[in-house]
Amino acid sequence: MAAFEFRSESFRAELSHPLPLENVLRQRYPGASWSAIRRLIGSGKVRVGSVATTETRQLVAPGVDVQIQMTTPRPKPGFQEAGDHVLFRDSALIVVRKPAGISSVDHEDEPTSLASELRDWLSRQEKRNCPPLEVVHRLDKVTSGVMMFARTKAAQTDLKEQFRAHTTGRHYIAVAHGRVHDGTLTYRLVRNRGDGLRGVTRDPDRGTHSVTHVVATEPLARCTVVQCRLETGRTHQIRIHLAEIGHPVVGDTLYGRDHAGPSIESPRTLLHAAYLSFTHPRDRRRLEFHDPLPRDFELVIERERAVSPAASRAR
Repeated sequence: MAAFEFRSESFRAELSHPLPLENVLRQRYPGASWSAIRRLIGSGKVRVGSVATTETRQLVAPGVDVQIQMTTPRPKPGFQEAGDHVLFRDSALIVVRKPAGISSVDHEDEPTSLASELRDWLSRQEKRNCPPLEVVHRLDKVTSGVMMFARTKAAQTDLKEQFRAHTTGRHYIAVAHGRVHDGTLTYRLVRNRGDGLRGVTRDPDRGTHSVTHVVATEPLARCTVVQCRLETGRTHQIRIHLAEIGHPVVGDTLYGRDHAGPSIESPRTLLHAAYLSFTHPRDRRRLEFHDPLPRDFELVIERERAVSPAASRAR
């Protein structure tokens, strides 16, 4: 059976409600297989609105323009200029600005990872075969921002103990649907809430304790810019917590897929690790690192600032 051939074109998504991009393309091309559609999206040749995406589950709002540009070159995995992202390095650790779209650590279904890219860069810089980096904490693939790796087992042990003792400082910036109010979110998290996704349980004997402190820094017509401070650091914690109170992170196609409010177009999940502080494992200096919001993140906020309350109510 011959492979389906896509063509360059632009069309408007004639939808009654938001749908994942792969579903929109499946409706447009019923003769294409799911795997062919996912390969197309992964090749970077699809744009939603004016923004290229490789996320198959990105929500497409009704009336949004979708473009397929078959001449667009495939994006290279990871980031090739790792040195531009490094904030600090010595023989004990390395601190880096993680881009969205790359996994923190190796996975069998991912072509590369931040850890692998950094190890290769370090080996070139130091003209030796550097050992694998030691994991201290992780950021989700969809999340950008400042994070670190240890370069020795001793440094890893010290830094992980700082995370367990809550002596590190971690602030995230997120854009959440709707009007979010200041508060402390406390839930017990489970690996499977019943549908295969991580989530919340009300059973006090199950799950793990998790706490996120949320401060609303900029209320907008359809969403709120919030600062989230982690007291615990569970997998997907901020995304689950905000979704649990009915305000999922904008662009989160996993935990925000059932959100019934207005669809807000976004090139990615709007969650960014903006601040990290900790004590150096050797000389005990207190180190602090800030990472400004990426431009694609800022553009969504700027667009939402221009949405009037009246226009929001009319949607």
